[in-house]
Amino acid sequence: MRILVIGCGSIGQRHIKNLVFLKAGEILAFDIDRKKLEEVKDISPLIKVANNLRKLWEENPETVFITVPTALHTEYAIEAAKRGCHLFIEKPLSHNMRRLDELIKIAKNKKLVTFVGYSFRFNNCLVKMKELLENKAIGKIIAGRFHFGSYLPERHPWEDYRFGYGAKKSLGGGVILDVISHNLDSLIFLLGKPKEVFCYSSKKSDLCIDVEDISEVMMKFCGGEIISLHGNFFQRPYEHTFELIGDQGTIFCDFVKKILRSYNIEEKNWVTYHGARDLNTVYIKEVKYFIKCIEKKMLPPVDVARGKEELEILMKIKQATFKQGWLKI
Repeated sequence: MRILVIGCGSIGQRHIKNLVFLKAGEILAFDIDRKKLEEVKDISPLIKVANNLRKLWEENPETVFITVPTALHTEYAIEAAKRGCHLFIEKPLSHNMRRLDELIKIAKNKKLVTFVGYSFRFNNCLVKMKELLENKAIGKIIAGRFHFGSYLPERHPWEDYRFGYGAKKSLGGGVILDVISHNLDSLIFLLGKPKEVFCYSSKKSDLCIDVEDISEVMMKFCGGEIISLHGNFFQRPYEHTFELIGDQGTIFCDFVKKILRSYNIEEKNWVTYHGARDLNTVYIKEVKYFIKCIEKKMLPPVDVARGKEELEILMKIKQATFKQGWLKI
């Protein structure tokens, strides 16, 4: 397989390293930043790099990884789809709804495998949580809360956070698209789509950014569950937790410590499960599954059509910030 990676920043280089590790095929890499291309060459001298994308299209790649800032996803995805390439697109699918129907139509007509990279679906703790819910380990779910807080300048300390995609509206940044998007997908994985949303978002810190750095989201689900999602760009130390409360117990997950705990009111004790120690294991599983989807012609967990549905919810969350009351999905 000939694989083109468009965008060689942090996540792009991670996928390249994993593709090399998996011996997935011949790898091509594009970025406008020559320094990043030099870093890719250090991964493997066999990788063909270029800061002119036209040269790499001439190599006729079969599969494309799109790991550029969110605001650029759709443009590159449509170009790759028109060329008949299978697509791996980092989450979220885009920063707005423009041209997504066009992308979906092209992918469908050309029978392409499209995969939106919600990596948490391959996290051992989240997978175990889903298993516990399916087995009614804590009975009927009543409420829950996601909490994600990290200090934006420390996320990629080797680069100036002010120019990263997370800090800039024009690149599709902000807590909602960056952080809440992951937690929303995790909730959909566990409970299905929400039916109503309420949100307050704002910029509260002194960070040099032009996007929201805090968001409080409330969601109602079809089963009556009330789930809240909190995200911020200024918390230290980094914290990422998720708690689900049922009428027969509680499940608590700490994604930083990689521990999941389940409490059942009949047994009256906590049972602890441990996730993978190496975070990269999640990304390797994700890429392996994408390749399997191509080889076996399987439907991915989130293709571009489902990615569009999730983006519509994210847009509702943004809209809810400026309205009073709940918005229906």
